[in-house]
Amino acid sequence: MFTGIVEELGEVVAVEELAESSRFRLRGPLVTEGARHGDSIAVNGVCLTVVDTADGEFTADVMAETLKRSGLGALSAGDRVNLERPMALGGRLGGHIVQGHVDGTGTITERVPGENWEIVRIAAPGGLTRYIVEKGSITVDGVSLTVVEAGEADFTVSLIPTTLALTTLGVKGVGDPVNLEVDVLAKYVERLLGHRAAAGTAGVGTAGVGTAEAAAGTAEPAEALR
Repeated sequence: MFTGIVEELGEVVAVEELAESSRFRLRGPLVTEGARHGDSIAVNGVCLTVVDTADGEFTADVMAETLKRSGLGALSAGDRVNLERPMALGGRLGGHIVQGHVDGTGTITERVPGENWEIVRIAAPGGLTRYIVEKGSITVDGVSLTVVEAGEADFTVSLIPTTLALTTLGVKGVGDPVNLEVDVLAKYVERLLGHRAAAGTAGVGTAGVGTAEAAAGTAEPAEALR
């Protein structure tokens, strides 16, 4: 589990194309300190498993599904990446709960610089916009951000100077892709409400309530409808 607080701006050292995956070698002295085989490190918001480490670098295998659903497939040697280690149990939750499971990729469509911040507009896949709400949380390239405005097809975030200086969001331009992970709590709520609605519909007439009684409104509601 991550928090969306980027620890280090790392660099892609090499990408090796394999049969149905790619092996990435990335430089990040801070996040690799103490890292071992099997540990997790988030790369642009994607949770990857460490294969090995050496001299401030680590390697990770990225499967075809991950390459397809995220922007990692477009990375090449020399590209900068946001790196974060998992949150330690009992540590501070500086951002929000981030799984490192990218839901899809968005596209930067506008950047509006201000005196002390910059507003960035991002187009999101239609299936994700229902989870994005004003003043809610969203992860963009592994960075925990607060949504400023939520539209039908896009949303905006405000980037402070620290975010601009210490993450990839400071250098990405209009047209560039970004990895998006919506708030997992929204997905759980949607799933639970969907099951409840389905159970409620099925519960009418199947929990010992006769049709005539239900129509007359004299029967107690089924447990599934409470």
